Amino acid sequence: MTILGSRKTGSRKNGSFAAQDRHTGNRQPRRGEMSALAMRSIQLLLTVLVLGAWEVLGRAGVIDEFFFPLPSDIFQTVWLWVSSGFVFPHLWVTMQEAILAFLVGAAVGLLLGFILARVRFLERLLDPFLQMFNALPRVVLAPIFLLWFGLGIWSKVAFGFTLVFFIVFFNTLEGVKSVDRVLVDNAKMLGASEKQLLRHVFIPSALTWIFSSLHISVGFAITGAVVGEYLGASGGMGYAIAQAQGVFDTKGVFAGMFILMIVVLIIDLLVNRLERHLLRWRPVRSS
Repeated sequence: MTILGSRKTGSRKNGSFAAQDRHTGNRQPRRGEMSALAMRSIQLLLTVLVLGAWEVLGRAGVIDEFFFPLPSDIFQTVWLWVSSGFVFPHLWVTMQEAILAFLVGAAVGLLLGFILARVRFLERLLDPFLQMFNALPRVVLAPIFLLWFGLGIWSKVAFGFTLVFFIVFFNTLEGVKSVDRVLVDNAKMLGASEKQLLRHVFIPSALTWIFSSLHISVGFAITGAVVGEYLGASGGMGYAIAQAQGVFDTKGVFAGMFILMIVVLIIDLLVNRLERHLLRWRPVRSS
């Protein structure tokens, strides 16, 4: 779970360009390009084909149903968990942990990223320590957090924080540092204060980097919560999956994974909408 290469060139590609590509996905298709509706139809067809092949191969005995339960059985388990209300208390616990980890980790990462990008001395002072902690595998911290904060939600929040913070921090730092120096010098020449520079130059310029990191952080916040619950908890989706695994109920394990994927997809769509709203002023990049 170590966040590697966040400050490297690859991060730049995965950051601004990835976000800009998402923008291009909302524009009108160019001549000869497939429409969004047609692409969605093909994606749906591909999903049906994969699940259908899985179901047929499972019923034919080619795939062992113990390790790879039939999709129909997984959906039946999902429906049973939803209709009986079993999943909602666990999902609520996981969402609380993930939201708290995301909010705190993103806020601290944004704040520290902006400060270190503007104060060169602090960046040079703290850089080796940040690199050292970023290189630390996060999983080894989980037992420590369990000892410090117990089996409640705060040990999972702390674990999720360590995942979210470094992603947001390094992207914010790189986004602010990559602002065009000519633009900054021109704003200073016109008498812009540091507060005005921050509001009108640095924040708008770094938003693409920030939203790119937020997209990734959503998944990592939920991952931190679920892994923490898996290692020790009395509730949550990770706990429910661990309980299903304990009785060799692979249908329950897959059902928990499926529910988590749907939740992450919904949250990511909401972040996409927020990003499009806040970045609506940006011109669409032409190819």
